[in-house]
Amino acid sequence: MTTTGANRIFDDLAKLMTDAAGAAQGVRREVETAARAQAERLLNSMDVVKREEFEVVREMAIKAREENDALLARIAALEAKLAGGEGSPSSF
Repeated sequence: MTTTGANRIFDDLAKLMTDAAGAAQGVRREVETAARAQAERLLNSMDVVKREEFEVVREMAIKAREENDALLARIAALEAKLAGGEGSPSSF
């Protein structure tokens, strides 16, 4: 079956549109890649901390704060013990 002139034009037009859509997707990927690379360079030049690094330091700070609170409680207990025991004779 031979293609008539009008059908051939529509076939060529459909092929052209398909090729154009493929080219547009390729251009879109290239633009996204370039934009992502540029954003990464910008963030690196700004010396921005990564989320993972931030979370690690945050956890370290929370642990240090908890240890500090525990030590403060121990110091307060020892000071109270010393203050209560000053009136009693000491045993050497």
